[in-house]
Amino acid sequence: MKTDTMWALVKEQAAPGLTRKRVPVPEVGEGDVKIKIHKTAICGTDVHIYQWNQWAQDTIPLGLIAGHEYVGEIVEVGSGVKDFAAGDIVSGEGHITCGVCRNCLEGHKENCKDAKGVGVNRNGAFAEYLVIPKENVWRCSKDIPEELYAIFDPFGNAVHTALSYDTLGEDVLIAGAGPIGCMAAAVARFSGARHVVVTDFNPYRLQLAKKMGADRTVNLSCENLQGVMENLGMREGFDIGMEMSGSPAGLDTMIKSMKHGGKLALLGLQGKHTPVDLETVIFNGLNLRGIYGRKVWDTWYKMTVLLQSGLDISDMITHCFDAADYEKGFEAMISGNAGKVILDWTKGE
Repeated sequence: MKTDTMWALVKEQAAPGLTRKRVPVPEVGEGDVKIKIHKTAICGTDVHIYQWNQWAQDTIPLGLIAGHEYVGEIVEVGSGVKDFAAGDIVSGEGHITCGVCRNCLEGHKENCKDAKGVGVNRNGAFAEYLVIPKENVWRCSKDIPEELYAIFDPFGNAVHTALSYDTLGEDVLIAGAGPIGCMAAAVARFSGARHVVVTDFNPYRLQLAKKMGADRTVNLSCENLQGVMENLGMREGFDIGMEMSGSPAGLDTMIKSMKHGGKLALLGLQGKHTPVDLETVIFNGLNLRGIYGRKVWDTWYKMTVLLQSGLDISDMITHCFDAADYEKGFEAMISGNAGKVILDWTKGE
């Protein structure tokens, strides 16, 4: 039965939490597709919005529907849409790019200067229906479970970061055992790294990193990274570093643990005034590369074929709740004792 309203999770008040309420179903415009959401995943960004931290207060308009990690089924297409049809199972890129800046025109949409975030700058996927431009739709393969497509957004961050340098035969250090760090460990291991070492302070997530393919995990509250390097027979430092923690101390430790000429991929968001040991960067000839989002559509293609080739990231999904029980999902995320948390939107009421 057709209805004009739907359930959604809305940032209704300038305070912690989200409100589950009925809102109008979004309309399909020219070049758009309407997706009936099956499953969503909770991202760290969603947690910031939920907790209403300073970033959220400065960024998120009240009344916004949150969420940008999802999988669902197309139920309607707008005029001009020829490549997709009702019934297609799809996910989608969460950055709506301008299409006219230099990077977009050159095919580097990940560096669009005017990108707008689904669930950040425009209504998102924590709802029964989502409308996005056809240019942002990714058709799902039937041989990959839907719940994995629900985490393609963060998996894409991991793949983009882990494949930014050639890891074959290299010693890799990953700072931060959050979901993206754990998935990056899996990709580095699958891509032929010699040693994959993951550092964090959270025992639960370090155990998850081990399960995802890390050779060694280091709890920095009670272990010494230098000792681990010596035990692994590493004499000159790590070849590749992936900074996922957003911790200034984590970044500093990584810079000091690299071999001369080592390569760092930086995904974790650092504070604006984070000190960087540029003397070591310069004298040791280190290469630093900032990573943002996913390459469109190169990363999405690589995610698909990695899974089809045998990479298993299913252990990353540790919790699943009905969308009506979203608060339990956020509690699990905030506790730190979770990987990826899925919200199921298919049961309805």
